[in-house]
Amino acid sequence: MKLIDLVESGDPQRLTTGYFFTEGPVWMPGGYLIFSDIPGNRLYKWDGGKEAEVWRDPSHHANGNTLDREGRLVTCEHETRRLSRTEHDGSVVTLGERYSGKRLNSPNDVVVKSDGSIYFTDPVAHTTPTDEVEQPCNGLYRVLPDGTLELLADDMGYPNGLAFSPDESTLYVVDSQAQHVRAYDVGSDGALNGGDVFIDLAHPQTGFFSGGPDGMKVDSAGNLYITAANGIWVHEPDGNLLGVLVTRSDQRHAEPAANLAWGDADGKGLYVTACSSVYKFRVRVPGWVRDLPLGKKG
Repeated sequence: MKLIDLVESGDPQRLTTGYFFTEGPVWMPGGYLIFSDIPGNRLYKWDGGKEAEVWRDPSHHANGNTLDREGRLVTCEHETRRLSRTEHDGSVVTLGERYSGKRLNSPNDVVVKSDGSIYFTDPVAHTTPTDEVEQPCNGLYRVLPDGTLELLADDMGYPNGLAFSPDESTLYVVDSQAQHVRAYDVGSDGALNGGDVFIDLAHPQTGFFSGGPDGMKVDSAGNLYITAANGIWVHEPDGNLLGVLVTRSDQRHAEPAANLAWGDADGKGLYVTACSSVYKFRVRVPGWVRDLPLGKKG
């Protein structure tokens, strides 16, 4: 397989720009994109116009976002150090903020399994004062449907983006500090085993503070799309690198990508948050979004 087999064009469209640092894109069932501007302390909505509109202000320095099984927005919040959910009526509830009686560090990114369980990473954010850190590890957690919070892994340097394989037999997790992706076997009860290094992303262009591996998504064929220096590093299901989609729409230097989301009615829109901008690629293989309705605006 070649990269051109997966992507219609290697040149992205820059949709909107002028933000501090964009993150956490998610395509909503109504046919629009929600994304975070972490330092700007806002969530934005982009529905096809030249500019995005403020969707939530303040956002509590929201980072990663996803949808649960009912199409509700689940958000990682740095400021409140919690995982929250936005109900259909607009109210916001807390899903998790403490483990063993201690506050979480700084929930970073999140994914939802088909049984409703929520998996999220919780490293210490660069802005969190040392004397405020309560958890002894940078953890990977799970929130069960009954609300129970479980620690699944505690041995990563900076757990970050995560994604399930299409059959949910594997959970991939980025360790930004170690610059690699781990692969965990997912049991029938959702518990994890293994965690061996699956993809080594150490490269002269990447680094923990200079566009290192961050967010990740998997398409319906099991290919992994990992944000890192210069854009999206695309790997086949066996880990083989196909190439890099560069997040640059003109002659400017490429903007390091932070996260990405599948969107559009056919699931072939790849939306990428990259520093001050949001980009879009069109792909040939639709993204994996299970059976959630992508839909059109309405």
